[in-house]
Amino acid sequence: MSILVTGSAGHLGEALMRTLRNEGIAATGIDIKHSAYTDLVGDIADRDFAKTAMRGVSTVMHTATLHKPHVATHSKQDFVNTNITGTLNLLEEAVAQGVSAFLFTSTTSTFGAAMNPAKGEPAAWITEEVVPLPKNIYSVTKLAAENLCELFYRKSGLPVLILRTSRFFPEDDDNAETRRLYDTPNVQALELLYRRVDIADAVSAHLLAMEKAGTIGFGKYIISATTPFTPSHLAQLHTDAHTVIRSLYPECEALFDARGWKVFPEIDRVYVNERARRELGWEPEYDFTHVLRSLRNGTDFRSELAREIGIKGYHEEEFEEGPFPVE
Repeated sequence: MSILVTGSAGHLGEALMRTLRNEGIAATGIDIKHSAYTDLVGDIADRDFAKTAMRGVSTVMHTATLHKPHVATHSKQDFVNTNITGTLNLLEEAVAQGVSAFLFTSTTSTFGAAMNPAKGEPAAWITEEVVPLPKNIYSVTKLAAENLCELFYRKSGLPVLILRTSRFFPEDDDNAETRRLYDTPNVQALELLYRRVDIADAVSAHLLAMEKAGTIGFGKYIISATTPFTPSHLAQLHTDAHTVIRSLYPECEALFDARGWKVFPEIDRVYVNERARRELGWEPEYDFTHVLRSLRNGTDFRSELAREIGIKGYHEEEFEEGPFPVE
């Protein structure tokens, strides 16, 4: 079995390549950038490069993408080229090669405006049934690529699983007010309640999806840490998240105070991973209970894999106003 990992210089691509190599599984990493985990350098929007990269491949883990951090620095055509044309090239070559599984790493950003309830409305309960309302070129092109994946499954029978991952990047938040009010570890610890996944858990979801793709055929899955919240919490979460969190985790306040951390006053959405846990047999390890255990023990709540990969950034240059420009 030979696995192709696209985007091998990125956070998730490198995490997959590290894991596969450590397990002695044959894998080829491709990316537009050189890296220790990139075997072939090229652009997936180039059909000839995609054809070359796909030779002898039995499974594709397609993580390569232009992300939200690129929206202000790249053209819309760049997004179309990479996220749509690149995916199309890989899908067509996968069919030609008789690939047994195609995993497409998508994003919870495809849900777009559906994740932002109006003031006075309950927090959004985000499952795979929620209708996406893309609000930028990133989410538009990722959703279009998802639709291409489904088309290829229906027309050719290519087994395709779409993994809509939540945040796993270690970089600072792109919101200036959030950066002003909260330390980055504080933010990312809280996000594990409702909108973040540790990269080690994202990797385990991909490996399980690879095993199950042939049996499932086609599926879309939200990949995020297991939330402790239920639909009964949604109204209060959007107005008084602190009370909800304190009721579920009475020790949280003291542990946060000891670090100088604070709890968000409001939470506007909750990602629900129940389908991925049920159908893929996925059991994410890094949740908010793990965060509090780590705080008690004085240890880092991030996985070893997350710490090894560290911060990569999304651009060659640095920006004074934040980790990346925001439109």
